[in-house]
Amino acid sequence: MPVFLASISTILGAVMFLRFGYAVGSVGLLSALAIIVLGHLVTIPTALAIAEISTNRRVEGGGEYFIISRSFGTTVGSVIGISLFLSQAISVAFYMIAFAEAFGPLAPWFEAQTGLAFDPRMVSLPAAVVLLAVVYFRGAASGVAVLYVVVTTLMISLGFFFAGSPVEGWTPEMWSPRATAESPEAFWIVFAICFPAFTGMTAGVGLSGDLKNPRLSIPRGTLAGTFVGMFAYVAIVVKLSLSAPPELLASDQLVMAQIALWGPIIPIGLGAATLSSAIGSILVAPRTLQALAADQALPFDAANQRFSSGTGPSHEPRAATLATGLFALVIVSVGDVNIVARLISMFFMVTYGALCLISFLEHFAARPSYRPSFRSRWWVSLFGAAMCLFMMFEMDPLFALLALGFITWLYVWMSRRPGGRNDLAARFEGVLTQLTRTLHIEIQRRRDRFAVNEWRPSIIMVNGRTFDRRSPVQILEWLTHRQGFGTYLHFLPGHLTEEAYRESQATKRRLVEWADQMGSNRYVDTIVSPSMTSALAQSLQVPGVSGLGNNTTLFEFSIHDGEAAPDEIVSGCHFAASANMNLMVLRHGDRHFGERRLIHVWLTWNDHDNANLMVLLSYILLGHPAWKDAEVEVLVAMPQGEVDQRKQEFDQLIAEGRLPLREQALHYFEVNDLASFRALVPDRSRDADLTIVGFDLAGLDERGRDVLLNHADLGDVLFVNATQRIEIG
Repeated sequence: MPVFLASISTILGAVMFLRFGYAVGSVGLLSALAIIVLGHLVTIPTALAIAEISTNRRVEGGGEYFIISRSFGTTVGSVIGISLFLSQAISVAFYMIAFAEAFGPLAPWFEAQTGLAFDPRMVSLPAAVVLLAVVYFRGAASGVAVLYVVVTTLMISLGFFFAGSPVEGWTPEMWSPRATAESPEAFWIVFAICFPAFTGMTAGVGLSGDLKNPRLSIPRGTLAGTFVGMFAYVAIVVKLSLSAPPELLASDQLVMAQIALWGPIIPIGLGAATLSSAIGSILVAPRTLQALAADQALPFDAANQRFSSGTGPSHEPRAATLATGLFALVIVSVGDVNIVARLISMFFMVTYGALCLISFLEHFAARPSYRPSFRSRWWVSLFGAAMCLFMMFEMDPLFALLALGFITWLYVWMSRRPGGRNDLAARFEGVLTQLTRTLHIEIQRRRDRFAVNEWRPSIIMVNGRTFDRRSPVQILEWLTHRQGFGTYLHFLPGHLTEEAYRESQATKRRLVEWADQMGSNRYVDTIVSPSMTSALAQSLQVPGVSGLGNNTTLFEFSIHDGEAAPDEIVSGCHFAASANMNLMVLRHGDRHFGERRLIHVWLTWNDHDNANLMVLLSYILLGHPAWKDAEVEVLVAMPQGEVDQRKQEFDQLIAEGRLPLREQALHYFEVNDLASFRALVPDRSRDADLTIVGFDLAGLDERGRDVLLNHADLGDVLFVNATQRIEIG
């Protein structure tokens, strides 16, 4: 009941009495109903999100701030919490300014008695001081007790209003649902002024630390307050539209008094409503500030120490109450209801958008620890977040940009403080995990149903020589930059024991840091296995990082390695080929790919199956920024009599657009024996930054490591063997 009372007494508050007649008169009944609908397109998803999130865990002191900080992390929570506290503290001032408006009918009497011009601040400032003193010395219990009296008075005043008759001279025949006053205000200005009327539905959430069962009280009280308030506002605007002309509605902010069965009850109800709303805000705002300070979430340590303290067994936030009251008194001195209302609207939009976004992300992330007993729908929460952003810019684009800019700046500052964290990255990890899981399953299903002719590299590399060389990881990065996926596994020889596992995890952390320093975005990990063959057997049978099977294995060795390195690669190539893997072997030296301006691709009579893959790899390399200024030249070496036939084939492929080459990039050579070819390659490709050469398994069987040691005078060489049929185009 305290949650419902705090919510409904804030919803049916100052804006209802002072500005809904102005809204109907300015934009007409239909647009006034649209304001109610649009406002609740934000507040209903937010209320559902609050109900959901609050039933996932025990909600302690701090209300909305507690929900946000425990769901999004303390850094995001502190940023949104500070915004929330400001909106709640400004609300205290707003309601006290509106409370003073209730004394408007007494202004003539006051001026006649004192000879002074009546200024509402003569009421609002002393009333704010008295309210602050009551809450400071008596605490939350006295405030909740007053709510029962206030809500009763509020209901009586609304009863007199609905029992009233149209103003004198106004008849139903004069009514029109589109009628407006002359020179009406713009729709979104009126919306911004009226929106605070709907924000009271979260007022009871701030009492979370004082409730016996917040997981039960918050959802029921919040949702009840939201829907009761919505139906009440629909009835109020219809009654106003049927009871007075638009000009009177727009000009007289206490027009409800002229309609009510007994006019004086409306200022009394206004006073009660604004006082109850102010009480709700002055109870909630200090508890938000206290919770922020308890989490060390305020920018200054002295403020955290001061405002986190409480008094008595209920831990009353007296220091935070005093700070809230002083801040509110400064805002009260402004004295303009419309300006303060538009200010509140922007802060509440930021807070509500964050709450809806949390609910959406929690649905999407599907974390096992997220088990609320009440569930909203993900699309409702997403819609609420989008509506908050949309309405912020519709109400005031400049102020919306400033608000979002301030929030962004505050987040960056808070995350860089000692002990600060990038909570957004941590929260989105669960979302990305769930998205990746869904996409992996869907891709696998589609691959099983439909033949996919378009090849893209999914490369795995198992290597024990990692930290003393950069070239292998670089070429893996280049080949999988945009179109493919790359997995790099550091091989640790041995059996998987507890000690070996700890070593593998330490090495993995080092790998991640090393890859990050290199700017690589490939997936890195470690594998413990008795031999390279067993490591390959393990790694080639599991899906790649993309969720699909790997289709290519990359090996490497340096010209400075001993003979054992290429011998091991020969064995690995045969093993990987048995798993239908395309094979690539990088032989690298001291040039480190030179200036990365020229790639040579050599095609011979043995490369009928390799040619497409070799050409495709060269153009994949050009897609990386490191090779953006490079050129590809394809050099075709054929026996006499086959050159013309091969040239016709290439010309046809180029004409059909299936081969991404210019005619000028193709060079043909007649080679009648192997010795001539081996003399030709270094002569033409000595200055190439990377040379791509094909090989076949039969030659590897026959000549072993000598195949990989061919063309010793070249720089970096990539040997390629295609075991899969690959189409270009």
